[in-house]
Amino acid sequence: MAAKTWSIGEAYSYCAKIAQTHYENFPVGSAIIPKHLRKHFYSIYAFARGADDFADEGEMSAEQRIELLESWRAKLQQAVDGNATHPVFIALSETIRLHQLPEQLFHDLIDAFLLDVRKSRHETFDDLLDYSRRSANPVGRLILLLFGYKDERLHLQSDAICTALQLTNFWQDVLIDLEGKDRLYIPLAEMQHYGYSEAQLRQHIYCKNYIALMDSLAERTYQLFKQGRPLYSLVQGRLKWELKLVWHGGVTILELLRRNRYNIFINRPKLGFKEKLSLLTKLALAS
Repeated sequence: MAAKTWSIGEAYSYCAKIAQTHYENFPVGSAIIPKHLRKHFYSIYAFARGADDFADEGEMSAEQRIELLESWRAKLQQAVDGNATHPVFIALSETIRLHQLPEQLFHDLIDAFLLDVRKSRHETFDDLLDYSRRSANPVGRLILLLFGYKDERLHLQSDAICTALQLTNFWQDVLIDLEGKDRLYIPLAEMQHYGYSEAQLRQHIYCKNYIALMDSLAERTYQLFKQGRPLYSLVQGRLKWELKLVWHGGVTILELLRRNRYNIFINRPKLGFKEKLSLLTKLALAS
């Protein structure tokens, strides 16, 4: 039976269905996205979602996951070369071409998913920054590029925010990652320095060593948020509001962690509806 030949319209519709049912970590359902850009967000999201599923979903061996991710990379190359046959990559090929998106940003995302399969622990804070450079920063850069912002200064500020958001999520989800996925994002060298072990973490031991460890990590995360803060004042329109909300939301989560002295063993801080509404109100009044 011959493989289906996808039109460009059908390919974008395929991506839209994926994005509209799995938009939790990407603003594909957000009102900030102008209608003419929406399909391009969908194609990028569908690409990232597929790779994420290969890295995390289902019952597969590490070798099988790596094979699927490398096949996804091969399809990316076909898209860049104009020879895509898979609907996600037919759409992505046009998105990359029309917006002159750097191929390397997509390779970085695949590299991050491969790293999740191959490496469940990180030795140093710099290792974690390198992971975030590949897993989080490309998303911010792609969003800026789709909105027409190519200034490297803005991209570096975006990197700082995206890395800070990624790190905040790690500190928020320490137990979820460890107990659910056997992944630990607290750098091992930092744990050793502060005299706190993975065994203690698994036993939910809450002590001054743990608090000092997390305090150090949180402060460096806040400094990254601080570096990126000028970004939302340098862009225009609805993107400005989205970035402002994202920045303040991330900082609020980090502050909740600090206020609770990082005791995720009894309380995982998150922004519920009331907190989000309060944040929106504060931002509106401050504008």
